[in-house]
Amino acid sequence: MHLYTMRTPLAADFAGTLEQLAEIGYATVGVSGRHGNSPATIRQMLDRTRLKAVLEHVGYDIVTGSGLPQALEDVHTLGGQWIVVPSLPGSLHSPDGYREVARQFNRAGLAARESGLKLLYHNHGSDHEVVDGVGLYDILLNETDPELVGFELDLYWAADGGSSDPGELFARHRGRFPALHVKDMAPNGDFADVGSGILDFPAMFDTARQGGVKQWLVEHDAPADPFASARASYRYLSRLRY
Repeated sequence: MHLYTMRTPLAADFAGTLEQLAEIGYATVGVSGRHGNSPATIRQMLDRTRLKAVLEHVGYDIVTGSGLPQALEDVHTLGGQWIVVPSLPGSLHSPDGYREVARQFNRAGLAARESGLKLLYHNHGSDHEVVDGVGLYDILLNETDPELVGFELDLYWAADGGSSDPGELFARHRGRFPALHVKDMAPNGDFADVGSGILDFPAMFDTARQGGVKQWLVEHDAPADPFASARASYRYLSRLRY
């Protein structure tokens, strides 16, 4: 479970929310917002519920600035293996901007590797746009070092962007996608519980091993009932065969 899904109950009862996720059957989480808790406190709560944090989302300005060493230390404290940039500033939304991002990611990725972690990037729909004849996401894939930079592919946003098919990405860029955001799309384009929408997860997952996927993290950006959404998504994925 990517914990952004659970941000409302987490704000009220962080420990109790983790306990309920573990009871549903989730084994790992992605951290996105600490709600006033320190990394050490979150780790203690995770350990009590036998959940494991595999990654944390950290802002682009922190990862590319002086805050990177502390951010890497915090991911270690949480017990994760990936530090993930969740989005990019709008001012960089151009081919030249994405080339600068690729340079910054290579630099930060080297620091992450030296600390025993790996840097990943989480996409949104605009990342898959073609600007001046150039695919922005392709720039990141092609101009970052595979040894230093990977990707946490959000399946909803890849589909919403319209130019990047996850199954093809996994096959063309083997090993670049250690983590996924498994998020479904309703027929009208809204977010949906996993398995209740129109995305073809079996087809995507069929090539996921080629893409290097190790973690499937459920996400719903705006669930009416976060726990009902968590249960429905878990139920579907636990029964899925591909």
